[in-house]
Amino acid sequence: MRLLRSTDLALRVLMRLAVAGESRPTTRDVATGMDVPYTHLAKVVAELQHMGLLAARRGRGGGLTLTERGRTASVGAVVRAFEGDGDVVDCEGPTPCPLNSACRLRGALRRAQEAFFASLDPITVADIVAEPTGALLLGISRGAGPRDV
Repeated sequence: MRLLRSTDLALRVLMRLAVAGESRPTTRDVATGMDVPYTHLAKVVAELQHMGLLAARRGRGGGLTLTERGRTASVGAVVRAFEGDGDVVDCEGPTPCPLNSACRLRGALRRAQEAFFASLDPITVADIVAEPTGALLLGISRGAGPRDV
């Protein structure tokens, strides 16, 4: 299974903010530090804000901060939110699969997908930035943008 780009960005934004400390990087700072287009990251940040995982303030003294809900968020829940609950394969697409009514693969893939999500459910954002990851992230973040500490 391959994650969508938006899922990857969401997880990386949460990780980045989890080690931000008192700094409040802007969406542009984070996009620059991650070397991703600002417009793509802005959409991800808006969704994370809608989910209550981060707070965004505009203007002087503004920027992004991770909420307590974001720090304790389940990685599995974040991945589910961004990936959706659709099937791994599209059996109903423009050319429906002729095996659809008697296929056993679809169910097996659904169970595998659920096992994947379930394995991520007990892991929190705080868990994935624990040492040694947090220190490495912090080092990378220092060079990411002018407002980052």
